[in-house]
Amino acid sequence: MQACLSPRRLSVAGLAALAEFALFSLSWEDSLSSLALLIFPPALVALLAFGLFEHWPRQLPRWLARWALQVLGVAVAILLTVGGLFLATTELGAPSFWHSRERQVSFIAISFVGMLLGPWIGMAALLRQRDVRVRQAERKRGELERQALDARVWLLQAQVQPHFLFNTLASLQSLVDAGSPHAAAVLDHLVMYLRAAVPRLNEPIIRLEQELEMVRAYLVLMQMRMPDRLQFGIDVAPGCERLQCPPLTLMTLVENAVRHGIDPSLNGGRIDVRIVQADGRCHIEVSDTGAGLQPGSPGLGTGLGGLRERLALTFAGDAAMRISELSPHGFCVAIECAAWS
Repeated sequence: MQACLSPRRLSVAGLAALAEFALFSLSWEDSLSSLALLIFPPALVALLAFGLFEHWPRQLPRWLARWALQVLGVAVAILLTVGGLFLATTELGAPSFWHSRERQVSFIAISFVGMLLGPWIGMAALLRQRDVRVRQAERKRGELERQALDARVWLLQAQVQPHFLFNTLASLQSLVDAGSPHAAAVLDHLVMYLRAAVPRLNEPIIRLEQELEMVRAYLVLMQMRMPDRLQFGIDVAPGCERLQCPPLTLMTLVENAVRHGIDPSLNGGRIDVRIVQADGRCHIEVSDTGAGLQPGSPGLGTGLGGLRERLALTFAGDAAMRISELSPHGFCVAIECAAWS
């Protein structure tokens, strides 16, 4: 009932009744109060009928649509209410209104106009309700799709995080087992790195500036582990630090270069990180001069596959990853995506 008598519905029904009242007042010979009595109450009853059949009965026969019942209910409510008011306003001893030509014409005219306006207004309201429900359903579907996308991205990130952390801890364990004097320094740098990195791992999007801090800390750790076998360089164009990316984007590329390029190489190699921005696109390249793809090698790891999927989900397909082999040995992994800032 509260929804039926909402301010919007009352205002629409009132305006329609007011228009009908203005139309008949031009030729109405009796008092305008009697005309108002014949027009405004039927409008209110029609509104109540529209709201009643909106929810009752709960189940309808398959051949009867809810909207048809509402429109029919409005028309019948107007006809019965107008007829009842004409009967109620008939003076004692006077003939019934259907025996008076003047009142009969008035009844037909008021009923006809009311039944013409009421169902059409009801149809317009139903169409508007349908449009609102469609928009709400689309928004809800979009929200569910976004939540599903977020959940998928979080799952992929959860797969990456242990992979990186376990590899780093394994490197530290190897130093400890070998009794290396660098183990304590590596542990200190690892603790500092984790304090800075771990709070950011669960963020859906971070700035490249934050990602670069983690990458530099990681490469310092790896360089301490193998000082004679790893060199690196980072070249970032001005302004690119503010661009955004999924967490561990650069880290995955750099760790992949260390694991599959530098570690298997007896002579080690160099890792270069290059980031530029052009034409609204962000271009990221991580190259290494390591071992490259050797016969019997398992490939470049599953991390790149997970990163490719995370980029596709985050940028809605507006991202590309290319892997190329360098001469005489090594690999370059390039990412191109929208420049978000």
